[in-house]
Amino acid sequence: MIYANRADWLAASRKRLLFFGMSGLGKTHVSSMLRAAPSGWFHYSVDYRIGTRYMGEYIADNFKREAMKNPFLAALLLSDSVYIASNITFDNLAPLSTYLGKPGAEPKGGLPFDEYMRRQNQHRAAEQASLMDTTHFIERSRDIYGLPHFVCDSGGSICEVVEPDDPRDPILRELSSHLLMVWIEGSDAHTGELVRRFDRAPKPMYYQPQFLEKKWLQYRVERGLKEDEVNPDDFIRWTYAQALDHRQPRYAAMARNWGIKVTASDIALVRDEKDLTSLIAAALPG
Repeated sequence: MIYANRADWLAASRKRLLFFGMSGLGKTHVSSMLRAAPSGWFHYSVDYRIGTRYMGEYIADNFKREAMKNPFLAALLLSDSVYIASNITFDNLAPLSTYLGKPGAEPKGGLPFDEYMRRQNQHRAAEQASLMDTTHFIERSRDIYGLPHFVCDSGGSICEVVEPDDPRDPILRELSSHLLMVWIEGSDAHTGELVRRFDRAPKPMYYQPQFLEKKWLQYRVERGLKEDEVNPDDFIRWTYAQALDHRQPRYAAMARNWGIKVTASDIALVRDEKDLTSLIAAALPG
């Protein structure tokens, strides 16, 4: 770790953090809080980088493909009379989620499984590249903006694109050599709430390919369904809770081998930069 103990962390004139863990536990909230702090923090959002730098063209082309189905919009597009682009922000990643989609029956809003996997693979490559871009943005935040501190707000799927138990993992070696990696650990109650929230409004997400292919087959075999008979929302609801269980030990291994952990309950009590500094210090060796 770049801070060997709490004294190193407290004395550091340039603090660098990377938050990871399940979506919905406070990564973006606390990162945004630091961005607003007067001491000067640069907020790097991995999901935003994915949706703009690496998948922006895929997302925009998908919008255009849909627009071309409408004769009125098609004529305007072909004459360069309208411009279509995604308005992705740190707080609104809907364009990226919509592009990823859900597998299943097309009349119910699903994608053919092969196309769904193609987009999942695009996301994997984009996430790995965006994580490796972190070092560039650390330098950029200092050289261009003169900001001394840096926080990386990683996506919930970071544990799916690295090998936490491999000491040679190139992404984790790069990240841990420049930032303190902090797992925001949720409780069973947090997990239950995330599942209930997802059940009310299921949204697309990235899964590890081996996990996803196994669940796709298992779901269809248990229900006796062909690929084009699957209800997309029902499948991803069924998969989501299992995905959280699948991710938990991978997050734990990342914290054990590459960083530290704090609890989501403690993060919820953080009011300002001072609170967070103290919380991180308490999680580091004395």
